[in-house]
Amino acid sequence: MPLIKLENIRKSYPLGDGMLEILKGISLEINQGEFVAIMGPSGSGKSTLMNILGCLDKPTAGKYFLEGKEVGNLDSDDLATIRNQKIGFVFQGFNLLSRTSAIENVELPMVYAGVPDQERHQKAVAALKSVGLEQRMDHQPNQLSGGQQQRVAIARALVTEAPIIFADEPTGNLDTKTSVEVMELFTRFNKELNRTIILVTHEEDIALYADRIIKVVDGEIRSDERNVK
Repeated sequence: MPLIKLENIRKSYPLGDGMLEILKGISLEINQGEFVAIMGPSGSGKSTLMNILGCLDKPTAGKYFLEGKEVGNLDSDDLATIRNQKIGFVFQGFNLLSRTSAIENVELPMVYAGVPDQERHQKAVAALKSVGLEQRMDHQPNQLSGGQQQRVAIARALVTEAPIIFADEPTGNLDTKTSVEVMELFTRFNKELNRTIILVTHEEDIALYADRIIKVVDGEIRSDERNVK
């Protein structure tokens, strides 16, 4: 059974007297442990597809199965529960709370999950160590470089042990050297922890870290190919 299965997913938005169709019948399967890059030009629909896959939005039509359960039409509370239990997010803008230490940022999703204080702290420490930030745990975001902030965001995505990590343009605000370091982290966690990584990027060199590259153009899958490394 695939971890993720989409069947003829469509997404439309009202535009004037009609509808603007963003996704035009997307069907795909992603298995546990895959490292997948979703590519496409601006306006291609890749971010809309990411939002549906990440349970941040609902499709207009079609079916979305996650671990065999149809989730595309669940209400907002049920989708929030799935996001908290099954999904970790890493964004281009880091999305860290300012005036809040690195370790407190990493602990945040566990607060929502009701994890006890001591366990929460221990897991956050371990997650930050795993991304090489054991010396920066008490630093606030404005005291960290862009690369360090993204490492905090990756630790936050890892800490709940969610099986899927969605990374939306995670290197977009980083220099080349730091981008390589961040992508090597994703690769390591994919291989060592068997986390499923779904990466949205417009950068060819970043997509090449993935084992599979899906190209979306005009709301449709134009190609879906294995990356031979």
